[in-house]
Amino acid sequence: MKLAVVGGGSTYTPELVDGFARLRDVLPVTELVLVDPDARRLELVGPLARRILARQGHPGRVTWTADLDAGADGADAVLLQLRVGGQAARLQDETWPLECGCVGQETTGAGGLAKALRTVPVVLDIAERVRRRSPGAWIVDFTNPVGIVTRALLAAGHRAVGLCNVAIGFQRKFARLLGVAPGEVALEHTGLNHLTWERSVTVGGRDVLPRLIAEHGDAIAADLRMPRAVMDRLGVVPSYYLRYFYRHDEVVRELRDGPSRAAQVAAMERELLALYADPALDEKPALLEKRGGAFYSEAAVALTASLLRDTGDVQVVNAFNNGALPFLPDDAVIEVPAAVDARGAHPLPVRPLEPLFAGLVASVTAYEHLALEAALKGGRERVFAALLAHPLVGQLDHADRLTDALLAHNREHLAWA
Repeated sequence: MKLAVVGGGSTYTPELVDGFARLRDVLPVTELVLVDPDARRLELVGPLARRILARQGHPGRVTWTADLDAGADGADAVLLQLRVGGQAARLQDETWPLECGCVGQETTGAGGLAKALRTVPVVLDIAERVRRRSPGAWIVDFTNPVGIVTRALLAAGHRAVGLCNVAIGFQRKFARLLGVAPGEVALEHTGLNHLTWERSVTVGGRDVLPRLIAEHGDAIAADLRMPRAVMDRLGVVPSYYLRYFYRHDEVVRELRDGPSRAAQVAAMERELLALYADPALDEKPALLEKRGGAFYSEAAVALTASLLRDTGDVQVVNAFNNGALPFLPDDAVIEVPAAVDARGAHPLPVRPLEPLFAGLVASVTAYEHLALEAALKGGRERVFAALLAHPLVGQLDHADRLTDALLAHNREHLAWA
């Protein structure tokens, strides 16, 4: 079984490789190819990947290359984890929206739109090349913004499923709080990528979400950086990203006064790459846990195994709606539990979504449609329309100013700008 990782020079990659090593019975990888245009990173990450597999006695072969066509040739699955423009572009995404009093963030709001515009054309080009070299390969997309990127891939007819680690993070956290194995916890995870709510948490056929909130609400709220009252009043556990909507103005003040996440991550990446250069290092370093992406490897392994081994397992993924949420178009991409087999991901039936949540989901879905139009066709007016539709912008003057700022900061990445 050959897997290719596009963006293989990422500092995330040792986490992924560690998962391949530990979970070899689930996903028996024989060849792993790391693909990245950054030769310097590959020369650090590639050898570490080999050492991680060797330490755990994994017989798989690891290679690395800047040649996408060669890396994708004969692959059974291709994992996408790229960042167009690197941390420098992310820093801009997190900064210029604040000038208009809007959240600066890499996956939502104006910054998320900028990332989508840079990313969608690159990902579609990669996917076309994968299709030419390995027509049967599955594409597992971990590249943000996952919902928009996955929608672009599926709309273009690619064999793709989107993946995020929010759901598996909640599953593992709730299992720990409840003192049960993660596999015993089933989530009613509903919404869009980075816009979801846990509406029930089932253990042994019983919904224990009320107990979780009652006994552990303070700890969960601290992780979410939101008041416990949000859970008590709504009866759900929102994802961390709902903070940008529910506490927008407070977040803007924090972002204006504190260091950006991009700057923190860039510093962490420099430290990680220095660690990776040590030829004695043969396991993922503890510092990697602070980089983000917790349980990414477990989620990636489970999804890839289900696609390639036709298991029909239920996993939380990003896939076409196809009627699961009847108030959305069938070609909207939603994030819900789905049965995953060799034909792809098939969302399970979803309980009717309460108006409080459905309204926001519908609004952000409309924005994502307009964002994809802008990414595919270009044009200032399409960018403006997407920003005007976004609930975190939604004002004429803000949308105009943010459109100009977005285009100015991303001109080198947008051929039409």
